[in-house]
Amino acid sequence: MSTASSENPRTAELAVSGMTCASCVMRVEKVLRRVPGVESVAVNLATEKATIHASAAVSDEQLVAAVAKAGYEAAPILPDAPPADASAAASPAFDRELAAVFASALLTLPLLAPMFGLELNPWLQLALASVVQFGFGARFYVGGYRAVRAFAGNMDLLVALGTSAAWGLSVYQMFAHGGMTAHLFFEASAVVITLVRFGKWLETRARRQTTDAIRALNALRPTTARVRDRHDPSREREVALADVRIGDIVVVRPGERVPVDGIVREGRTHIDESLITGESLPVAKEAGARTTGGSINGEGVIAVETTATGAETTLARIIRLVESAQAEKAPIQRLVDRVSAVFVPAILAIAVVTLAGWLLHGASAETALLNAVAVLVIACPCALGLATPTAIMAGTGVAARQGILIKDAQALEQAHAIRVVAFDKTGTLTVGRPSLVAFEAAPGQERAHVLGLAAAVQRMSEHPLAKAVVAAAGATDAPRFDASAARAVAGRGVEASVGARRIAIGSGRWVAELAADVPAPLAARARELEAQGNTVSWLIEQIDGGNAVLALLAFGDTIKPTARAAIERLAGMGVKSALVTGDNAGSAQAVARALGIPADLVFAQTLPDDKARVVAQLKASTKGVVAMAGDGINDAPALAAADIGIAMASGTDVAIEAAGITLMRGDPVLVADAIDISRRTYRKIQQNLFWAFVYNLIGIPLAAFGLLDPMFAGAAMAFSSVSVVTNALLLRTWRAQAGAVEDARAGKPITRPA
Repeated sequence: MSTASSENPRTAELAVSGMTCASCVMRVEKVLRRVPGVESVAVNLATEKATIHASAAVSDEQLVAAVAKAGYEAAPILPDAPPADASAAASPAFDRELAAVFASALLTLPLLAPMFGLELNPWLQLALASVVQFGFGARFYVGGYRAVRAFAGNMDLLVALGTSAAWGLSVYQMFAHGGMTAHLFFEASAVVITLVRFGKWLETRARRQTTDAIRALNALRPTTARVRDRHDPSREREVALADVRIGDIVVVRPGERVPVDGIVREGRTHIDESLITGESLPVAKEAGARTTGGSINGEGVIAVETTATGAETTLARIIRLVESAQAEKAPIQRLVDRVSAVFVPAILAIAVVTLAGWLLHGASAETALLNAVAVLVIACPCALGLATPTAIMAGTGVAARQGILIKDAQALEQAHAIRVVAFDKTGTLTVGRPSLVAFEAAPGQERAHVLGLAAAVQRMSEHPLAKAVVAAAGATDAPRFDASAARAVAGRGVEASVGARRIAIGSGRWVAELAADVPAPLAARARELEAQGNTVSWLIEQIDGGNAVLALLAFGDTIKPTARAAIERLAGMGVKSALVTGDNAGSAQAVARALGIPADLVFAQTLPDDKARVVAQLKASTKGVVAMAGDGINDAPALAAADIGIAMASGTDVAIEAAGITLMRGDPVLVADAIDISRRTYRKIQQNLFWAFVYNLIGIPLAAFGLLDPMFAGAAMAFSSVSVVTNALLLRTWRAQAGAVEDARAGKPITRPA
């Protein structure tokens, strides 16, 4: 396999098979970190996947060889390869494992006869137990051998040693009594192997359910598309999705899935985007509207111009984000890793001490050995390795179904401690489509003329305020001018040349910096409009001898219907809300009053760098995690400065890249949902770790003191793994709170006070 130059880092993924416990994970990570050029490694037991960040000089062959050296099998995962989407029931390997469990159980059942006072020929016991021990238990010997070869320990080694000791003791007893009936322990070794394999089957079955979110997302991918012929638009042909190119016109009929990201060029319809955005209601689409691949077309035929295909589509990016979050380790996992590093050696030492202690106290060899076997079996650290990743997978999966994309496990875990959410205003708490509510020319200026100048400058910008000015000018008889040499001034406004004149539109801050004289009537009107919650901008002509104000522009916006419900729900969760905006104080305070945000948590007229400083101040004064929610380029510094950045997917790519959590629809209620999911996930992690440790803390002493039979130890060990995974799967029952939020969605929008 060819490799790129070593200057560029790369991320490689390997499917690793043969891992059985947290100790296996530690060993695989250790050998991969030793490969020169590898920067970081994260191995997930639940997904059986290794994610490696390394220089481009590190080849997949080197990584696979390192894993093989540790005693495991690995294969590269191609970047665009979808995860296995076959159900558990349809997997041949999964079915074979179940068949092996049944066969092992059938051979083990007769060995239980002596426990019920029935006699069974010792030679038959030996035959049955040997098939189970060395046939169905062969995987434990293979895994144990690999561990020993790598000078490490794992669950397989513990099971192999424990069951071999019980089997060997039984053989010794049998021959010591001349093949006659004796106190044999064949049933202990056979039952442990059967129970452990059954537990692993149950664990695998449960683990597969945690990947339902990924399988559901992959199921959205159509395999073909109906494309118009570029030379003859009257002809359509069905092609493989991989053959669709950017710019192709794709025809989507009613009831079909939209195959590509694109822009509607013809037709009108409603599209169901629920599995992508979490929005339950179909969204109206007409010419100019954007579509997302994987969504379901409603009643109309539409023609969509392709803007993204393959790995660049929204759906593909969502799948990568969810997979990435599920593959990464949560910070709390570091505790598990530290424990796992010494766990197996410590258990082996405890087993030896148990054996020696019983012998020194005069117990028989079989009693001492059985108690040591029980210690080895009960201590298998499967549950410990599954406690965190299964909860992370379930949490990110349920979040994805609600339209909440969590980029990494750290963001999911950390969000549970959020105590303050700093919201941007425009596009986050408000609709973000402002209208020009007032335009007043300065004394001596003709209104239509200066409105035409303003529109000429704003045609050079994609800002929502600019679009509002252009729309207002288009609805009047304002003359049309052409502008050139446009330049945006960060945090202040935009300027351009209109003919021989240099015209600018910007904030009051910029007016002050330019020392432009504001006529008294306009200054008074500006204060009045700002007090009503409007955003005021100024039209300025830059002249060598001084700058002149030509007009006042006032913009109004509409608060999102669910914004107040979101703020109230956060307050009920003990989370404070702050408002950080570049708008004027009057506009900011008006929105804050409407939403119930305290005046002391309102920060107005903030530049992008100022927003980052405000977030830093909130972090310094708050005992807890501070999150920032925004959608614009100007929010990116604050999103990066916050402990957790929350971006609206309706916003800019820069904001989304800077955030740890992305909301697929612009509903502020999803902020509260994300925190709620994080809190529940963190509780599941804590519960899982508690049970994983409790099983061992209680079971190991019981086994060491002879109070736990090896068979019951095996059952307890298997049950511990299953219970941990099942507990994590309860997260899949999470549902968003109804009530006030639904009322807000159904009701009229909350508008600013006049």
